[in-house]
Amino acid sequence: MNQHRRMDFRNFHYAGAEGVLIPLLQEAQQADGYISRARMVEIHRESGIPLPHIYGVATFYAQFRLQPVGRHLVRVCHGTACHVTGARGITEALESELGVATGDTTKDGQYTLEPVACLGCCSLAPVITVGPDTFGALDASSARRAVRQHRRAAAGAAVGPAARATRR
Repeated sequence: MNQHRRMDFRNFHYAGAEGVLIPLLQEAQQADGYISRARMVEIHRESGIPLPHIYGVATFYAQFRLQPVGRHLVRVCHGTACHVTGARGITEALESELGVATGDTTKDGQYTLEPVACLGCCSLAPVITVGPDTFGALDASSARRAVRQHRRAAAGAAVGPAARATRR
């Protein structure tokens, strides 16, 4: 098993209660950043929940990840408003900028590029988020610029207010 914190799934305050699995999976994901096969086996051994049931729940809900993700998530909205205003081109530009396919993580483990159904910012379409920051009214160039600015900020360089107000 990899170097993750050992958790006592059997003695959580909700042990034995109906609906125990989702909180167990959430706790495991919070600790590790994703839910590994080893963690699912550990939950099975400690809680007695059948492994196929654990896997079924972990793969059913979008909140759970079965692969490690980068330190920073780059989410590209593909909702209707974003789709019709260029989300596909933005995704392609960011795949090129980050050097990864959608759903993958950069080699340095810093960024994961993921599509989302909606970010709830339709009036700003097309929209991406990079970590906690939202960028709207983008095209391929301004989306690349937003990621570059975030990379500089993450590396310690200051990012000006223009980073959050990128407009075509």
